Amino acid sequence: MVPTDKAAYALSRETGDLAEGAAKLASEIGSTSVEAVLAQANRTGQKKGAAAAMGSMRPRPAEWYAFDDKDQDTADWYPQGLTGSDDSGNIGIPAFMVSWYFKPEAGERGIRVSFLSPKSLKYQHALLVQAKPDGSYGPINIHAGGIACYGDLLYVADTKRGLRVFDLNNVLDLRTVQNDLGDGRRVGRNGGKLHAFGYRYIIPQTDFWKVAQTGPLFSFVSIDRSGDTPMLITGQYQEHTPDGWVGRWPLDLEGGEPAEAFVMGHPKIQGAMSYRGKWYLSQAAGSTANGKLLVYSGEKLETRPFPIGPEDLTVQAGKLWSVSEFRNKRTVFGVSL
Repeated sequence: MVPTDKAAYALSRETGDLAEGAAKLASEIGSTSVEAVLAQANRTGQKKGAAAAMGSMRPRPAEWYAFDDKDQDTADWYPQGLTGSDDSGNIGIPAFMVSWYFKPEAGERGIRVSFLSPKSLKYQHALLVQAKPDGSYGPINIHAGGIACYGDLLYVADTKRGLRVFDLNNVLDLRTVQNDLGDGRRVGRNGGKLHAFGYRYIIPQTDFWKVAQTGPLFSFVSIDRSGDTPMLITGQYQEHTPDGWVGRWPLDLEGGEPAEAFVMGHPKIQGAMSYRGKWYLSQAAGSTANGKLLVYSGEKLETRPFPIGPEDLTVQAGKLWSVSEFRNKRTVFGVSL
């Protein structure tokens, strides 16, 4: 990993009317907590399910949780980003959050986040939306390749534009204003009802940090809480070349350049994490081959086995966690740091 010029990755805040639109929806619907969402979660994962995701990895992860059969088999939704309650510091129970993007171009349904309890294995999806001050809202059609939560703020990577921000104080339960969840094919206001493609919960965007220049891609995002100053990490996936970047910002996030930036020197990096002086890079190898975990201690590189299709990274409960994306191989898994 080689230091690089930071200016290209500068961010500027562009809130616009996002906060106003989110506040309008919240005042009408009323908000609920992540803890309450998990208490009513409607799906159940499986401990050490979808074992095909582990491929030839030996030893296998100490812990992993698989999504249910419906979410395993769908060709429409793909998990990408991962964060958790340890990142947040404000969520009162152990929890993971996973972002998914809708793959078909026809019938685009935006992005969603799953709240998952590692204790009960119950989980619940919520649709992320963009709201307007008039109370209308719609889906957000991005890849959502990485997410990170700090306090109540959920940062979502927007590949070409920077970071979208959602406030977990604005998890909105449509059941509080109507008995049914509307038409599963619609989103927004229609026929006197609120629709969210059949989802019970929506979370409106409240802020936006946009990259100042064209070119740099924001493919993943994570948080390093191991130092004196919490740092937000984001970087770029490159399919064929080793020149993807990674940078770190202090989490007051006042914009401008990152505190530091590096060229990673490896292709296919799907997630990056710094923790206690080490860098961890999640490297993919397609839908049938095992990925790798690349660990840098200074200039020393260690390569460790990893599951098939590893994505974003986070640290929780003393382990490094990631999520695997491919059909029938969708897991949240934890390995030693």
